[in-house]
Amino acid sequence: KPKKNVYSSENEAKKAIVDILRKTEADVLVNYLPVGSEKNTLFYADCALEAKVAFVNAIPVFVSKLYGDKFKEAGLPVIGDDIKSQVGATIVHRVLTKLFEDRGEPVKRTYQINVGGNTDFLNMLNKERLESKRISKTQAVTSQMSDHQIPGDDVYIGPSDYIPWLNDRKICFLRIEAEQFGGVPMDLELRLSVEDSPNSAGVIMDAIRAAKVALDKKLSGPIIEASAYLAKSPVKQFDDAQAKKMLLEFAEV
Repeated sequence: KPKKNVYSSENEAKKAIVDILRKTEADVLVNYLPVGSEKNTLFYADCALEAKVAFVNAIPVFVSKLYGDKFKEAGLPVIGDDIKSQVGATIVHRVLTKLFEDRGEPVKRTYQINVGGNTDFLNMLNKERLESKRISKTQAVTSQMSDHQIPGDDVYIGPSDYIPWLNDRKICFLRIEAEQFGGVPMDLELRLSVEDSPNSAGVIMDAIRAAKVALDKKLSGPIIEASAYLAKSPVKQFDDAQAKKMLLEFAEV
């Protein structure tokens, strides 16, 4: 007897998924696959295109850049990539980096180390799955360095280890070294502890709402106004104050 939801081919699986999206009259498909699932993510993006639904990509696979034109041609919105947390390591690191820049203290070196105990961190023990995650988190922070860029060896940002007893708790250790007036060195260290899943859930709800707004406004392709505020790797980066203003203006009826 065939097992439910087990398919003999990719085409058969795609047909089943597209049928479900159509029968349920879904408006938005959200991708929350494990980090490193590039081929699988593009498979679901193709399903969204075929089913004519908006796509929200919550993981660090660069769908908006790779498939932006496809969604534009299909008349469908795509939001992403790699959803931010409400107050997580990346947004805190971005804001502090921008603060240092705005106060005239250029960042010289920085690291962000993250540990956690959920299956996301378990999955990321496979270092081959981490490349896009590191790229996404790193560019989210370095994009806030408006006047200069620091050498790659002086920036380390990424998941570091899996500690089972932490469960869904994620702990970030962050350090920024900068230069004050007269070339005087200074540094900042921060420890942040959050429940990982709810920290992401609130933002993904806003992303889903934004996708529906885009559908109602008949917008298509990468929705910059939403992605810049809600995602780590939009097709174009903005500082968070400007990105929030863009999102609020976009959401107005």
